[in-house]
Amino acid sequence: MPMYARIGASVALALVLSLGATPVVKWLAKLVGAIDVPKEARRIHKSPIPLLGGLAIFIGFIVSVLLFADITLQIRGILIGAVILVIIGAIDDIHPLRAYIKLIVQIVAALVAIYHGIEIEIFSNPFVLSAKEYVSLGVFTIPVTVIWIVGITNSVNFIDGLDGLAVGVSTISSAVMLIIALMVSDLNVAVIMAALAGACIGFIPYNFNPAKIFMGDTGALLLGYVLATVSILGLFKFYAVVSFAVPFLVLALPLFDTSFAFFRRILKGKNPMLPDRGHFHHRLLDMGLNQKQAVTILYTISGLLGLAAVLTTMNDEMRTLIFIVAVLVAAGIAFFAFRGIRKGAPAANGRTAAPPDDPIVSPDDPAALFEARPAPDDTAALPDTQPGPDSPMTGSDKTPGDDDEH
Repeated sequence: MPMYARIGASVALALVLSLGATPVVKWLAKLVGAIDVPKEARRIHKSPIPLLGGLAIFIGFIVSVLLFADITLQIRGILIGAVILVIIGAIDDIHPLRAYIKLIVQIVAALVAIYHGIEIEIFSNPFVLSAKEYVSLGVFTIPVTVIWIVGITNSVNFIDGLDGLAVGVSTISSAVMLIIALMVSDLNVAVIMAALAGACIGFIPYNFNPAKIFMGDTGALLLGYVLATVSILGLFKFYAVVSFAVPFLVLALPLFDTSFAFFRRILKGKNPMLPDRGHFHHRLLDMGLNQKQAVTILYTISGLLGLAAVLTTMNDEMRTLIFIVAVLVAAGIAFFAFRGIRKGAPAANGRTAAPPDDPIVSPDDPAALFEARPAPDDTAALPDTQPGPDSPMTGSDKTPGDDDEH
């Protein structure tokens, strides 16, 4: 099958399967009790929403990859690790697990990928004045690779705080990596990213505001892991073509948001693992934007960063053309987003911004967690519904991965 036909088929099949599987997964989530109930002040949504949506994304992704990609040793390692994280994510969506258990499983999944040859061994030197063109990690290969995979996995989890945000940003990142893979003629990476993008697109209609289902840890861990491992396979490996900055630009939004959250908490003398209302999307909401406007702005930022990654691989003429087009598109998106802000919805403009460190509110009656209840005062005025991004573990322990609010 011709290259572009395989990529198109991969996108189409993943999209159709994900789109078709989501209603079934939603029914299953209700059946097994995988429901996200807002019980903390920083939560954005106000009523219980089914979880496990990541299963639909996984079905579309895995079937498409198995049919259209060449299953090499490295691809096999990525798929095995993805299955491990989908299983632990599904269990956590149904019965919340302790943070350290999930962290251990994430490290195991990273080691599975490393065992199958997914390693950051060498990349272009970010220090342009250095005489060395490339940097070899040597004995630091395994620890750096583990940190990268676990870090990206949790970063995607952390931004899963508004309807459609994490899955949309993951779609943009997948599309950027797909384009770069085509530019360097890596068909296998292109097919995998096409499958992931298609599966995400199929899920978006159910997850965009107002969300009917959340992807939960099942989806957030899957997306973060696949993006992290394939970035090693498809970006760091192209050190002769792609600069050191490319994988960081592709995944910049979740990385910067997570890093900023950790440093902010440390500087305030707080536990860096303790969730709060200081993430980028919380700040946009507190400026008076509604969920759709905030998500649109974050999509635009992610897209522009992805564009910067693509531009680093192109000649000067093509860079200039794409930059002009991107600026026009971004200006159009920003115009429509801020046009809505100027009109001003009373609920958004009239509310008082919540401080970035809202305490977690626990219900007095545990049984009340299974009943729909209005959000606390500082979030009740928010115009839309969906979780904020601060506790992927859903449990009381907070370690990396604890910032998703499902």
